[in-house]
Amino acid sequence: MLTSKELYLRLLRYVRPYSGVFGLSIAGMVAFAITDPVIAALFKPLLDGSFVKKDPDIIMIMPLLFPLVFILRGIASYVMTVGLAWVSNKVVMDLRNEMFGIMLNLPTQYYAEHSSGKLISKLIYDVTQVSDAATNVLVVLVRDTVSVIGLLALMMYHDWLLSLIFFVAAPFIAIVVKMISLRLRSLSRSLQDSMGDMTHVLEESVNGIKVVKVFGGQSYETGRFSGIANWIRRFRMKVTTTAAANIPVVQLIAAIALSVIIYVALAKEMTPGTFVSFFTAAGLLFSPIKRLTSVNEHLQRGLAAAESVFALLDEQPEIDSGTRQLARARGKIEFRHVELRYPTASFPALRDISITIQPGETVALVGRSGSGKSSLVSLIPRFYQPTSGQVLIDDIDIQELKLTDLRANLALVSQDVVLFNDTIAANIAYGSASNVDAAGIRAAADAAHVTEFIEQLPEGLGTLVGENGVRLSGGQRQRLAIARALVKDSPILILDEATSALDTESERHVQQALEHLMQNRTTIVIAHRLSTIEKADRIVVLDDGRIIETGNHSELLKKDGAYAALYHLQFDGGRNAATKLTAETGS
Repeated sequence: MLTSKELYLRLLRYVRPYSGVFGLSIAGMVAFAITDPVIAALFKPLLDGSFVKKDPDIIMIMPLLFPLVFILRGIASYVMTVGLAWVSNKVVMDLRNEMFGIMLNLPTQYYAEHSSGKLISKLIYDVTQVSDAATNVLVVLVRDTVSVIGLLALMMYHDWLLSLIFFVAAPFIAIVVKMISLRLRSLSRSLQDSMGDMTHVLEESVNGIKVVKVFGGQSYETGRFSGIANWIRRFRMKVTTTAAANIPVVQLIAAIALSVIIYVALAKEMTPGTFVSFFTAAGLLFSPIKRLTSVNEHLQRGLAAAESVFALLDEQPEIDSGTRQLARARGKIEFRHVELRYPTASFPALRDISITIQPGETVALVGRSGSGKSSLVSLIPRFYQPTSGQVLIDDIDIQELKLTDLRANLALVSQDVVLFNDTIAANIAYGSASNVDAAGIRAAADAAHVTEFIEQLPEGLGTLVGENGVRLSGGQRQRLAIARALVKDSPILILDEATSALDTESERHVQQALEHLMQNRTTIVIAHRLSTIEKADRIVVLDDGRIIETGNHSELLKKDGAYAALYHLQFDGGRNAATKLTAETGS
């Protein structure tokens, strides 16, 4: 884990590109801070020259100097505030862009192990805390440190012996600040974790609002949210009480030091101007010391957030060690003795899988839930790495291929269609196919039977689909996904339960669109509805991560094995098929 100094120095690297504006802001801070000792210093000539000596030059100059000092103070404050705000917003933008770029390139396994709510919280909440530490905290550190140094220097100039009393108090102030810093950092980490939990619960409730309503889960979700909200309240109160204790303790130490100074000063001979100037400087010390001690709360919160942000930025992206290019694959896919074991699993998801799929062939994967179908196809785009064995495309190990080249040859249509809150046309031409022209989008829409329903929409292809296509039916969303795959025109197609959740009418439209899409492509189909795969060139039956049967529909029915048992279970009410299936799979 990085130290506070290392965290802060790393944080300041994001300020470096804006060093010009940042430097101007620092200059504004210094100019603003210098006005504090200048104001205190002006009291000596004001009192001694005007009231004691009645110097006419001093009487003329002093009324002009005070407004000039405050004009300088106002300009410096404006430059400092606006400049730092500009740099702060730039740093937040840069961090968010970098974090989002990292998130898009993280391995799939990372998303299986981390809740989306906590990731969103890092991007939305933690970054703003970091920007405070990078810029706003610096305002106080620079401005008030310069102010304290200037005021102490003025006090030393007037009477160095009295000023030493303040330095005696410094170690006691440092001990208090150190103890409270450790407490604040720990509380800030806990607060950030709780914010991530709240975002996670909120996201789950919004995404699953229909389930919540139908199953009467409002009380349960309210309890979950209230519990986390209460934890956040408690952590915020602990931060507040800890930070609040910091200021009065430090001020008490400073006040004791000032009292001793007053006692000693009364026994010394001073001019009225020197006395007032000295004690004005001493009095002005309280405000910057108060801000310097209170800024510790924001600094520790920012450093705790920086730990969270940099932990994400330091995550290793998915491995892309491939160097070979693949312009357009012929479509041959081969699995050689493939085994896959997920990091948290106690047994393999796939066991010694060997199968070759020829270019243009349609292969269907069937089997009970958990048999390994989705795990097998997830190896092709390298969402996961096989524990052992090889996956080859056109006789090239996919580990040797660049990820962009590999995935450019793949298209995916799944049951869980992902649509973006954009127009129908933009969703069809999404991603690497975004440069397709309007005619290409229209042709894909026609082939996928999308035109049939968009003609009824007032804005046609320009209609917004809503969040994840909420304004469209399931069948319409599926056809949009098929149109997207048509536009990409990849030689390898993966269909993952593409029709399982559709009604008969929608399935008919989607099936027609799929038949058009599958032409002249190597296609791997995962399906529970066996009626959708009867025309497949080959059917592979999986169970417990192993291949237990292969053949076409007719051959497998004649074998009267596991596939036949699954088929009869769906189409003729079972007739002891469940018992036979258990016997065939040995489970």
